[in-house]
Amino acid sequence: MKIAVCIKRVPDTETRIKIAADGRSIDESGVKFVLNPYDEYAVEEALRRKEAAGSGEVVVIALGPDAAQETIRTALAMGADRGVLLQADARVLDPSVIARALVAELRDGGYDLVLFGKLAIDDYHHAVGPMVAELLRLPCVSAAARLELGDGKATAEREVEGGVEVVEFPLPAVLTADKGLNEPRYPALKGIMAAKKKPLEVKPVTLEAGGLEVLELALPPERKPGRILGEGPGAVPALIRALRTEAKVL
Repeated sequence: MKIAVCIKRVPDTETRIKIAADGRSIDESGVKFVLNPYDEYAVEEALRRKEAAGSGEVVVIALGPDAAQETIRTALAMGADRGVLLQADARVLDPSVIARALVAELRDGGYDLVLFGKLAIDDYHHAVGPMVAELLRLPCVSAAARLELGDGKATAEREVEGGVEVVEFPLPAVLTADKGLNEPRYPALKGIMAAKKKPLEVKPVTLEAGGLEVLELALPPERKPGRILGEGPGAVPALIRALRTEAKVL
């Protein structure tokens, strides 16, 4: 089985973000970048499917700057076989532009399965995977929390409001991975060392301008400091008064 996993380099969720001087981007100095957490589920699922089949290839593909090679190496250390970096220095906002660039790489790859994370934690678009499926004319299941593969077909489960939706579809197909699909492995030292020797092809790409533009970035307003209104039952009237007149939630 040949599986492609499309991954993204994103800022670590614990990094303190600062807005750059232009007011339209983040200041990347001192920012730690990691493999998008939802993409970890996609990589893990690809590895498990290859291991269950006893043979195959897992290819990780990323679109981004040269520094994204480090992100690809993380997936290779987990166990992926090779990586492809579609090198583009410009930050792309339009998911349709990203999708078309990935499709150009995926179209003739002969993949049985194309996996994505459900969304990227930096933009929350949740759009690239379904767009790739549409451009490739392949079935798509988004936010899959369980997957079973059969002979030329598969069944996936996705959590919906009030229940679980079961979808049966033919292969090849595109899936986006949600939490609960698996538990991603940590790269072992042996895998980290092996990743340095695994093939990683860098392909410079020229991207379209796209239809999205950031006009301004702003940090959320700082929260007002809390205050103690009193102690014990005697504080209840003051609390109710503050909730009614200040917070306006009553």
